[in-house]
Amino acid sequence: MGDDTTVHAANTARAYYNSADVDGFYSSVWGGEDIHTGIYEHPDEPVLRATQRTDAQVAARVADLLGPGRTVLDLGSGYGGAARHLARTYGCRIVALNISDVQNRRHRELNTRHGLDTLIDVVAGSFHDIPAPDGRFDVVWTQEALVHSGDRAHMLAEAVRVLAPGGGLVLTDVMAAGDTHQDALRPVCERLHVTDLATPDFVREQLTGLGLGQVHFDDLSENLLPHYTRLTEEVQRRGQELTGTVGEEYVERLRKNLPLWVHACENGLLSWGIFHARR
Repeated sequence: MGDDTTVHAANTARAYYNSADVDGFYSSVWGGEDIHTGIYEHPDEPVLRATQRTDAQVAARVADLLGPGRTVLDLGSGYGGAARHLARTYGCRIVALNISDVQNRRHRELNTRHGLDTLIDVVAGSFHDIPAPDGRFDVVWTQEALVHSGDRAHMLAEAVRVLAPGGGLVLTDVMAAGDTHQDALRPVCERLHVTDLATPDFVREQLTGLGLGQVHFDDLSENLLPHYTRLTEEVQRRGQELTGTVGEEYVERLRKNLPLWVHACENGLLSWGIFHARR
């Protein structure tokens, strides 16, 4: 798969998302469909509604490449909310590559429940070593997965390798704002078991260096504060309820960690938005 750093990051991400506590948090507080940042029309709307709006807006950046007969690769597909949106809305086929067995199982169950299992192929694997030939996909799609990579340049190179000529890449990720010192984010990132974040400049430079054209970043960082405020509020409000599915110790860690995300957002330390580019 790669060097020790890459293997360690993959194993860490697998263990994190296979954890019963983490799964309980994402499947309840985060809405059980998506595990990425939402786009908010008002600050108190449900997290799930906001994350589904993100799916729709990301898809809009590559809508001309979506439809029956087209194939999308979703890297780090989680519970498959984005994959189901694409299959349901556009009728395209999706290969959903994800490292967590727990998430993959739920993903397949939800696909079957919604009658979309014939369009979505859930594959266990790592985005550091994509099991596909060069130029295989019309669209490569990834949301809040780059953060878990032990070699982000290699992950992006793999994503571009399997993208067809004329294809499109779309990416969202929680990143460090350009002038943020990584040390300031370490307590924030502790919950994710990562030590640093990419920056928009890094992603832009990598994609351009890999030969992609029309590299755009739509900065939507203003959504981070309402998103992490809503998550913090939900954990505080539903603390007793959560301890039925999430360990009490983990709930307490969330109560301490999520406000750090809110503080980082209030102080402009984080960046988030939609990258879209063409090959």
